[in-house]
Amino acid sequence: MAVQIVVPKLGLSMSDVTMVEWKVKEGERVEKGTVVLVIETEKTEWNVEAGASGFLHILVQEGVKAKIGQVVGLIAEGREELEILQKEAPRQPLIGEQKVKEAPLAEVAQVGPFTGEGERIRISPIARKMAEEHMIDITRIKGTGPDERIVKEDIEKAIEEQKKVAVPPEEVARALYQGRKVKETIPLKGMRRVIAERMYGSLSNSAQLSFLGEFDATQLIKFRKALLNREKAIGVNITYTEILVYAIARALKDHPDINVSLIENEIKVWEDINIGVAVALGKEGLLVPVVKQADKKSLIEISQEVKSLVEKARGRKILPEEVTGGTFTLTSIGAIGVSYYQTPIINQPESAILGTGSIMEKPVVKNGQIVIASMMPYSLTIDHRVINGFGAEQFLASLKGLVETPGLLLLK
Repeated sequence: MAVQIVVPKLGLSMSDVTMVEWKVKEGERVEKGTVVLVIETEKTEWNVEAGASGFLHILVQEGVKAKIGQVVGLIAEGREELEILQKEAPRQPLIGEQKVKEAPLAEVAQVGPFTGEGERIRISPIARKMAEEHMIDITRIKGTGPDERIVKEDIEKAIEEQKKVAVPPEEVARALYQGRKVKETIPLKGMRRVIAERMYGSLSNSAQLSFLGEFDATQLIKFRKALLNREKAIGVNITYTEILVYAIARALKDHPDINVSLIENEIKVWEDINIGVAVALGKEGLLVPVVKQADKKSLIEISQEVKSLVEKARGRKILPEEVTGGTFTLTSIGAIGVSYYQTPIINQPESAILGTGSIMEKPVVKNGQIVIASMMPYSLTIDHRVINGFGAEQFLASLKGLVETPGLLLLK
């Protein structure tokens, strides 16, 4: 009997998800426990594993929405059962599904390139998407739609003609698109699409100002080394990022004017201090898990929680509520960083984000003498609509004191 693949409920307020990617093609064999599907909520992506071994039959395709609890696929025990499912199993209805139609000419976005005469190429959204996916040069296609608009059928014809031309595989990967050789085409979807939209929206909707400087990390290094020497007794390997989360939470407690958000023309001063920690997921993008009420937790508790959240994020097992509710974000390029400064973009609806770089030894002047010190670059970006420069400088001064004299953290 076929085993169902069901959309899991990942949060209390979640009602539907987007089907991002099937990791296995229709009819292929899957093994129990392997990732078969990636779904996306508003804030995060989630891996759905196969509940049994068998052959996959897809009911709901990529790029559409599905309801919580909806059956989106089936795993057949054998080939015979798969063939029966492919003939008989009804496709699950999609949320808001309607038959795709060619949009009226007046509604078509003029997004095509220019022709040699300087006119914009008329092409339907569906045709444009198909052309991009199959690397079809639309400047060479004569449209058969109204006013010579390129429609879906024109691209389908071009795809078939392209298949007839014998081209070596290595040349296919470098096919010309509008006069340029294409090495690879990567769809902007899933997490990357969400990040792109939010970063653009953040810059468009706020007045962002960055403060650049350095922390002297000499004492911070000694502080962490002392903690590492006591790792067995402490029970955890504490990182610089975790110490910074602890320090930021204490500094925000003294500067509530930084722990704010602008929501519907009102400045919300948050009682909770929830620190987001940016986690890089390679080429796929990043997630920002949130340490809730960080000011009320010990350094050891923060270290344990950050490690747990990072592991969940990288394993795509993090819940929507674990990446929401932040009031301030920390992003660090860590030891692998090459660039010294960065200007991080605010994680809306927060109003501030701190970026830190790699600790490097460099000559500095102390007490009139040039000495070698371990310096950590930082970049604080604020929303200047709600946080003024003086307030930002005061916050940085407090944080600088905690980082450069970490013994003060024991008194907080």
